[in-house]
Amino acid sequence: MVQAEGSSARSSAWRSIEEGEPSYACQARRVRHTPRVCSRRVGRLVSSFRFSPGMTFRIAALIACLVVAGSMNARPPNVLVLFADDQRPDTIGAHGNPHIRTPNLDRLVSEGFSFRRAYCLGSQGGAVCVPSRAMLNTGKSFFRLSSDMRGETTLGQLLGRSGFTTFATGKWHNGEGSWLKSFQRGRNLMFGGMSDHVKVPIKDLGPDGQLTSAREGVRFSSTLFADAAIDFLRNYRDPAPFFAYVAFTAPHDPRNPPPRYRRMYYRNPPPLPPNFAPQHPFNNGHMTGRDESLGPWPRTREVVQDQLSEYYGLISHLDRQVGRILRELRKGPHAENTIVVYTADHGLAVGSHGLLGKQNLYEHSMGAPLIFAGPGIPKGGESNALCYLLDVFPTLCAQVGITSPDNLDGLDLSPIWMGEADSVRDAVFTSFRHLMKAVRDERWKLIRYPPIDHVQLFDLERDAHETRNLAAEPRHAERVDALTNLMREWQAHMGDDDPLSVPDPEPHGIDLTGRQRTEDRWQPDWIVEKYFRSPYGSRTAR
Repeated sequence: MVQAEGSSARSSAWRSIEEGEPSYACQARRVRHTPRVCSRRVGRLVSSFRFSPGMTFRIAALIACLVVAGSMNARPPNVLVLFADDQRPDTIGAHGNPHIRTPNLDRLVSEGFSFRRAYCLGSQGGAVCVPSRAMLNTGKSFFRLSSDMRGETTLGQLLGRSGFTTFATGKWHNGEGSWLKSFQRGRNLMFGGMSDHVKVPIKDLGPDGQLTSAREGVRFSSTLFADAAIDFLRNYRDPAPFFAYVAFTAPHDPRNPPPRYRRMYYRNPPPLPPNFAPQHPFNNGHMTGRDESLGPWPRTREVVQDQLSEYYGLISHLDRQVGRILRELRKGPHAENTIVVYTADHGLAVGSHGLLGKQNLYEHSMGAPLIFAGPGIPKGGESNALCYLLDVFPTLCAQVGITSPDNLDGLDLSPIWMGEADSVRDAVFTSFRHLMKAVRDERWKLIRYPPIDHVQLFDLERDAHETRNLAAEPRHAERVDALTNLMREWQAHMGDDDPLSVPDPEPHGIDLTGRQRTEDRWQPDWIVEKYFRSPYGSRTAR
């Protein structure tokens, strides 16, 4: 259900009409609001007030004239994107999780509009963040996209060409070339997938337009990136609007938040997820990857609860850094004219279904938080409309009055928060390599595992945590067929040519009990001692 803000949004909109918007100059072509954006604003303003019959026409005509005239010269809103790494969609307090402390994200939820069913489309490899970031920055399906975005117009590139000053800090796992074409300014940049959060290799964009040599950051990753964003906001005085892209590496592992942030959850640990399991019930094809090897098999309650505590600690510390950035924005000159987007590249299992990573198609791993806040966006609203992270690109283009590139797979979500539509699509499709394919509508979800010829059907209305597979029940046979056909349609639409069945399926079962694991080079010593040395799950290393 879409919930809209009341009088506060209307009064804010009315003030902007009364006071006017500052004009700006830029070297590139002037950004203009499209007629569709202008007409929507007029409609919202007119419908928001009750006037006497004799005044209605005159007021409406005045508003229309002001909006149309101002649309030629008004400065479009700035854009601030805050992008987390590996954050489950159920890890924000204001979204219904009473066990996590996220006061700053909670405030952003109250000031913006939340999409509660936002998804990453998937990945062709284990590093799901790579295609996810490429999709968010291009608005295209990863099936039609190279990870370095070669030959594509990125969001930063498009906004830069349209007169925006573009700035970035944090993680960019899609190659230096695509970053350089996307941003004009940058500081504390990490080109890679992960690192120890206290030993982040970072670069800056030098005055010569080239990236500097790598150095090791001297602060925790989330703090490093927040520092750079705050410095940009504090010192930005250009007349052109800005696009600031802040990509965190938290809460991606290693799960080593600052000690106070993990101890706060050790003392009061979050409960195990409702779909916790010691092992995944069958071989999904990606059972022993790096992420899955961060804990022993079978998963124990002690190990998962400690890893959840560390994961929540990373999120709470990230929340504090988000708060620092938003406080700087609020006290500066850009507060009233900046669209803020908060999202993550995908979710994570952390014990759900016996898994630890994101290389699966369950809701906890393909879902992500997605919040928009800013001028024209209702406060405190939310929607369960099905959407993708790649919808962020065309949605932002619509909000700043820029025409999106042709042939995007993403869709503009703003009609939902404006009350013009309940949804923009009836279903979503997700994919992980050739190993798993899923499709869901408002209620039902089907996952197919072609290499082992296995199917799962979940009734998400009654089984939100995907614990009861209904696929083998005869009464659901027609539903399985219908959803399989829908999956094929989505494959054709997205450019996925992987088969949904194989001639010789592989064995279904797997038991990983006692399997040996090897730590990777990014894990700090205390995590290696705790999770990779016997006895597993020792509480001595905290």
